[in-house]
Amino acid sequence: MAHTLARAVVLLAATLAFGDTPQTRVERLEDLITEALRANPEIQMAERLYQAASQRPSREAALPDPKLAVGYQSVGRPYPLAGIGAEPMANLGFMYTQEFPAPGKRGLRAAIAYQDSQAVLQAYLGARLRLISQVKQAYYGLAYALAAANVLERNRRLLEQILEVSQARYSAGLAPQQDVLKAQTELTVLEARHEEILARRRLHEAELRQLLARPARSPLGQPQPLRDPEDLPLLSRLLEAAARNSPLLAGRESTIAGAELALNLARKDFYPDWALSGGYFNMGRMGSMYMFRAEFTLPLFAARKQRPGIGEAYQRLIAERRRYEAEALQLRLRIEQEYLAADRSARLARIYSAAAIPQALLTLESSLASYQTGAVNMLTVLSNFANVLDYELGYWNEVAGYYNAVSRLEELTGEVLLK
Repeated sequence: MAHTLARAVVLLAATLAFGDTPQTRVERLEDLITEALRANPEIQMAERLYQAASQRPSREAALPDPKLAVGYQSVGRPYPLAGIGAEPMANLGFMYTQEFPAPGKRGLRAAIAYQDSQAVLQAYLGARLRLISQVKQAYYGLAYALAAANVLERNRRLLEQILEVSQARYSAGLAPQQDVLKAQTELTVLEARHEEILARRRLHEAELRQLLARPARSPLGQPQPLRDPEDLPLLSRLLEAAARNSPLLAGRESTIAGAELALNLARKDFYPDWALSGGYFNMGRMGSMYMFRAEFTLPLFAARKQRPGIGEAYQRLIAERRRYEAEALQLRLRIEQEYLAADRSARLARIYSAAAIPQALLTLESSLASYQTGAVNMLTVLSNFANVLDYELGYWNEVAGYYNAVSRLEELTGEVLLK
């Protein structure tokens, strides 16, 4: 039995990196991302909002719709055409009016609308990055749950063999009954942890279905195994990438550009808008009458209207610049936090795989052999067993944490960090 347990520990060590997952359909992360970008309703909404916003510049550049007035003027009677041809004031005609904003206003309004559409475009691109990050995190969470379930299953088989040894020693009068009870208790705790992992797996599967817009409880394949963490680019490179690629900052830049144009437009309000009107009036037997008129707006209340408008536009511009600065600082902080989290998880995963797990396995193997001879008690064996289990689960938890932090870094920087 001692040799059997030793072989079990060796087998456990040999399967740490690869697991013993049964063969099933594998879901490729790239395929899930493509599906999510195609089917997710939030992305479709963001895309439609951009398409709607992109229609505005041409509308703002167009002249106001002309006005056509048709009517009559009667004299002596209230009914139509009364007095026409006999009274000089009676007539039937129409008036055409075209308004013209002050020069430059239409171009500024179109430019503002364009900058607004670019801000909406960046919001759409940001939604794409956010969705990709969410899919990746749910996928990595599912991969962790699968790896953790494999760890628990392998250790359950080992614990069952330890239980058999304790039962054999108890039957032979070489160990107290509490050794058997302790091993059985540890087995029960292991089953409880397995249920926790199963619940976590179902949660991540539900998240993936929601992100992919799939029906509830539709089948999902098995995720690809998580690889060992890779080295990240320098933090300075990630900050430069964020300044270059971040949809958040690009959207704020468009908003600032729009606010600058709005300030110029507010200054244009000092210039009068104008309108041209022309009309024709039929007067029956009398000669036809024609009318031409030009109208201008007069900024007589500039102190209460135009000047406050400039002040409002200026303050909005300053506010947008400060918002950009604040969000740039917040973005930098988030990148640094995620970078440190990824680096920490990568370092811990390497410690687990290179030192903690191998050392714990050797300790467990030694304690199992010593338990056979009665040199150590069952509590020592189970404590060493728990260490192996905790270190294995800790390794996979840090690997998943590394990938989750990297996926958030990709969202923040707009850079693909893992192929």
